[in-house]
Amino acid sequence: MRLFGLAGALTAVAMALTLTTANDAAAQSRFQCEPGETYIMNVMVSAHPYWVPVYQGFKQAAEAMGCETIFSGTPDYDITKQIASFEQDMVKQPAGILLHPMQSDPFIEPINRAIDSGIEVVTFAADSPKSKRSAYITSDNVAEAKFAAEEIVSQIGDSGEYAVLENPGQSNHDLRVTALIAYMEENFPDMKLVGRQATNQDSNAAYRATASILQANPNLGALWIPEAGSAEGAVAAVLEAKADVLIMHADITPTTLEHIKAGNIHMSLNPNQGVQGFMGFVSTFMAAHSEIFDPFNDYKVSGYNPVQIPFIDNGFAVITKENADAFDLNAYMEGRDPS
Repeated sequence: MRLFGLAGALTAVAMALTLTTANDAAAQSRFQCEPGETYIMNVMVSAHPYWVPVYQGFKQAAEAMGCETIFSGTPDYDITKQIASFEQDMVKQPAGILLHPMQSDPFIEPINRAIDSGIEVVTFAADSPKSKRSAYITSDNVAEAKFAAEEIVSQIGDSGEYAVLENPGQSNHDLRVTALIAYMEENFPDMKLVGRQATNQDSNAAYRATASILQANPNLGALWIPEAGSAEGAVAAVLEAKADVLIMHADITPTTLEHIKAGNIHMSLNPNQGVQGFMGFVSTFMAAHSEIFDPFNDYKVSGYNPVQIPFIDNGFAVITKENADAFDLNAYMEGRDPS
């Protein structure tokens, strides 16, 4: 048996007291849910693989605080159906909802109604800024667009032709496209925009649009796409035409990841999805538990929730052939509960 001297004994007592204090503090922590307290994450196109790591981050934060979670939304790309799913979530009376609104303005009234009924709402990846939502978590879409523009020019030169596909009406996708075009016009005036077509995350529409752009512009040098669904169709059209076009897109799917590995897509700019979900939960929890702190402002006389966070940047990763294996969704989900 190993014998401890006085110093060792004191150290052991100190450690025991520290652990006891820490356990007592954890038991009394205000960053804990009441039994049964539930938070919901609501999305559109609910089967899209983008949401999987986001919900995992959401759940990890919830589990650390002893909270319950539900994944919700609609399988369709349909604003009416998503609003209906959001209203069904309200019936469950959760403490809060982390929402990806397909479109901003149609969600103003439902979000405000939820908040007025005592359900806090935070948006992520896309926003409804005119609503009463208390926080917005996303990657910096302007920074993504600037990075994409600089990378395109570094690869094909500053006097080439480029085109964009887009998804009008979804705030983050709109910004990724408009910011890139504006940056090109201001910094690389000899870069020529020769195609701009709405494909609305539809890979078949993107295939047709890209084929049309290629036929009309045989010197097309680069293609920027604000999401991965359209990138799937675009790369198919480029490969079929045997065209030498640099493809960059935002987000990632298993299909586009394989194309990156094969060298058919140059790179993807992917929001840090786990951080997005984790910070999304924390922000929603804080909005629902604003009594935890007393900020130095006028919220008491003005009557608003003191948790107001206009923008949290969850950052983005650059996915290339070299690091693509780190973004294998199947490997990430091994041993994890997807529900």
